[in-house]
Amino acid sequence: MKRTLITLAFLTFTLTGFAQKQQDMRDFDGHFAHTVYFWLNNPDSQADRSAFEASLQKFLDHSAYAKTKFIGIPPKASRDVVDGSFTYSLIVTFASAEDQQKYQDEDPHKLFIEESSGLWERVIVYDSKGVN
Repeated sequence: MKRTLITLAFLTFTLTGFAQKQQDMRDFDGHFAHTVYFWLNNPDSQADRSAFEASLQKFLDHSAYAKTKFIGIPPKASRDVVDGSFTYSLIVTFASAEDQQKYQDEDPHKLFIEESSGLWERVIVYDSKGVN
């Protein structure tokens, strides 16, 4: 009986996690994607990385317009076409280009730039509109 309950609990947690991942994928808004790559001045500094991550997360937690909010780091690339030179990436989606502009102008975004711009040496932005 105990083994059955443990198995049932495991399956419940596994399926709940799977359902949440499926929901997260449906939440991706393909209307407008804002992809940002950051190169930190001192990428090996744990203090700088922690400060950057905390400021970025605080910003995303308070953004009124950003939908999908993905923060990434480069994986160990095994192909020549993969550029892993950046320190962090950010992918944020919006319902429209107008919402993306509002995001640029909102106070949490401005505070993030104020707090963190001294930590990076380079930023590249790629904005994309969905083809559908």
